[in-house]
Amino acid sequence: MTASRVGEALSAVLVHGAFTDGSSWAAVTDRLQRAGVAVWVAANPLKGVHHDGEALARTVRQIAAPVLLVGHAYGGAVITHAGGRVTNARGLVFVSSYGLERGQSISAAVAAWPAALAWTPDTSGATAELLIPPTRFGAIFAADLPRHRQDVLAVSQRPIAAAALTEPLAVEPAWTSLPSWVLITTEDQLVDPDIQRAAARRMGAISEEVAASHAVLLSQPETVTVFILKALAALH
Repeated sequence: MTASRVGEALSAVLVHGAFTDGSSWAAVTDRLQRAGVAVWVAANPLKGVHHDGEALARTVRQIAAPVLLVGHAYGGAVITHAGGRVTNARGLVFVSSYGLERGQSISAAVAAWPAALAWTPDTSGATAELLIPPTRFGAIFAADLPRHRQDVLAVSQRPIAAAALTEPLAVEPAWTSLPSWVLITTEDQLVDPDIQRAAARRMGAISEEVAASHAVLLSQPETVTVFILKALAALH
């Protein structure tokens, strides 16, 4: 399916999740730009929902245009915080994610974080960070990517602060005041598809399902792009 061109009135702000960085959005960014969309790829510190949400809000306030906030996985929690802290957010797109309620943490939302994840102390010993063991990364994060790409991702993953998963959302979630869309990944081994479906129902979001792993941004960038374009068109 080829993405159709849309106007540039709204900018898309793309927020990556845990264990990766902004480069995970590269294929989607390319397609959105070729469709005429102004795109910003935000650097997500992966330190905590409040810290990261405020960092994103500062970035968004500098954009002289209304924006659609798009979050992958943990990035969905970050846009849930940031969307209500800025005046130019017009909508939210969640990809392989969950919609937190006020006072809810990610660990509470998922009930039981996959046991395969490993807690490891950082070099200072002051905090703990979370990584996926490289030998399990492919199966958990990116089962629908070729093995060589899984191996590269496994050794280049970014850790997330352990506290980010237990920190409750401290603000009114942005989805209570902004229209939302949810792309549900039915082969996801990191965020259970039923958790994604429950989030979509809770938020009253428009949702679609795709047979893809958690790494849908990489395995099916065209599908993700078209979904974002639908949200942009609805807000135009």
